[in-house]
Amino acid sequence: MNFDFSEDQKQLRDQARKFLSEKCPPKAVRTVLDGKADYDRELWKGLAEMGFLGVAIPEEYGGAGAGHLELCVIAEEMGRAMAPVPFSSTVYLAAEALLLAGSDAQKQRWLPKIASGEAIGTLALFEGKGNPSPQGIRLDAAGGVLNGVKKPVPDGAIADFVIIAARTGSSGRDDDISLFLVDVKAGGVEAKVLTNLDPTRGQAELTFGNCKAEPLGATGEGFGMLTQLLDRAAVLVGFEQIGGADRALEMGRDYALDRIAFGRPIGSFQAIKHMLADMYVSATLARSNCYYGAWALSTNAAELPEAAASARISATQAFQHCAKNNIQVHGGMGFTWEFDCHMYYRRANALALSLGSLSYWEDALIDRLRKKNAA
Repeated sequence: MNFDFSEDQKQLRDQARKFLSEKCPPKAVRTVLDGKADYDRELWKGLAEMGFLGVAIPEEYGGAGAGHLELCVIAEEMGRAMAPVPFSSTVYLAAEALLLAGSDAQKQRWLPKIASGEAIGTLALFEGKGNPSPQGIRLDAAGGVLNGVKKPVPDGAIADFVIIAARTGSSGRDDDISLFLVDVKAGGVEAKVLTNLDPTRGQAELTFGNCKAEPLGATGEGFGMLTQLLDRAAVLVGFEQIGGADRALEMGRDYALDRIAFGRPIGSFQAIKHMLADMYVSATLARSNCYYGAWALSTNAAELPEAAASARISATQAFQHCAKNNIQVHGGMGFTWEFDCHMYYRRANALALSLGSLSYWEDALIDRLRKKNAA
């Protein structure tokens, strides 16, 4: 079994890396971090023109029709560049939700707009603190009208449409939850920007007041679809995380080779060597798990639930570890605003919470392996 990418996919990676190095240098990320812009609109437009937004969207819906392996390749490069655009919310969550549960009419309406960069989408799942669970979803969807609050919602303040998890029953079971789609421009939605750790990836509080919504998928099957959606997104976000981890490792290595102390590069000191070696090991182990997840995702394998959880756990740990140690290698300089280390540290910790906490995925992995072994 070959888990490596094909030559065509590697060429796509090189193309994406070249494009992002030119269009999304650290200076461009800082422009969003320090400024008032919600995201880099020129970069978003360029990603659409390159076909990256629709790489996994079928051709009949305006996409490139390539597949999830190609999307994994793009995701890794987005993570390396820390691209300040709503890519993960729109592509990993909204587009995947439409592909998973949308009607043909819903796909025809929104997927071409995603591929062309005309529409930004997101998923509204959380309602404050806590991990994904049916009990944590209280927003009411009686009669197809939504009332309640969702927060934090990734890129919620700039989204054109939102996929919402809402309560349609009161039995206390998973089948109380259903998914809905809301066109934000149709009204009934108020957005409030939230302060968060990584301002280059916006978060919002969305208030729904008698908001008309259309069902996405069958009533009562929402939480099952959410679980599948989160597994898909976990693999894709995992590739963003290993892209960021690798870049943080490279930054630490390059600084250790250039920085001179006591007449020699600090990379020659044993403590620094050990730190960089640990970073390399964690990033490499995470890559192995993410490659397994990519295979499971692209083939819709039965192993996807445990593969996705493994990818999510290892990639989260690797990015946080590499981002933190990159600061340590840089020493006092690493803590300053002028150096880029803090941007990767911000992104690492923001992504660690984006789909549920690390402990949530660790518990999920144990539960899934237990059920698999009992079967």
